[in-house]
Amino acid sequence: MYSISVVIPNFNGINLLKENIPHVYRALSTSGIVDYEIIVADDASVDGSVSFIRQTFPEIIVVQSSQNRGFAGNANIGIRAAQKELVLILNSDVQLTDGYFTSQLRYFREEDTFGVMGRIVSMTDDRIQDGAKYPMIGFTSIRATKNYTCKARTSLYTFFLSGANALVDRKKLEVLDGFNEVFNPYYAEDVDLGLNAWRYGYKLYYEHTAVCRHPNSATIKKEPAEKVKIAIKRNKVCLHYLHLDGIELLAFIAKSLLKAIFRLLVADTRYLKAVKHLWRLRHELRRQKKRLKDGGKRSLRDCYAH
Repeated sequence: MYSISVVIPNFNGINLLKENIPHVYRALSTSGIVDYEIIVADDASVDGSVSFIRQTFPEIIVVQSSQNRGFAGNANIGIRAAQKELVLILNSDVQLTDGYFTSQLRYFREEDTFGVMGRIVSMTDDRIQDGAKYPMIGFTSIRATKNYTCKARTSLYTFFLSGANALVDRKKLEVLDGFNEVFNPYYAEDVDLGLNAWRYGYKLYYEHTAVCRHPNSATIKKEPAEKVKIAIKRNKVCLHYLHLDGIELLAFIAKSLLKAIFRLLVADTRYLKAVKHLWRLRHELRRQKKRLKDGGKRSLRDCYAH
């Protein structure tokens, strides 16, 4: 039996914490987990979340950020505070079901397992929101939104682990240094972590029998729609820059510049903002690419081929 640190990133989610923390305790208990800790990583909330946790669940560890950092930065604060063998990175709007961990623990008997995710369904029915993610990689294109399942098997490889319910080997997570904070405030940080794990030679799994429930983007709905759209575009550009190489990378950069120009013709500045964001981060992104290359890590194409 493994020990588990449950890390819940939180930003102004007091009502979600009230609703879902009891389900975390029940999932741990019904899975037979006796050695655990729950950590709430608070991203400078102003809704009384921290006071609520400290008064209602004094055993929960609270780590606070003095300023709003975004999902990757906030999750990393919680991950670095974790002490147990496995870390469950859990969105505050996700509701775990009874016995949630039972079918996932067996994956960690294999030394190369990075992590496993369960099936995410809606709150009212069993319609799948997130399942195993199928890698759709074309020339200059990385797409990571397609779910796939298999009627004959409950265990599948997955392209990445959803940041909403990723159960991960803590030591391997430390090797990868957690989520990449260039993706703050949100989107694509979980895809990037999954790609890095594959490139390090680790394996990622999906377990169909581990079920949790999730409303449609309950936390992201609070954000202005335009801010979300810009974050999606700029982080997509950064993801491609980090994981494409050679002629593919050059072609992607050229395509991105042309797309930014064409979108400007219809008064859409989002893609231009994405390219400008890439330019501002170019030195940090180059450093990260060099780290992977110098470490002899596999390319994205090598991972895809295998």
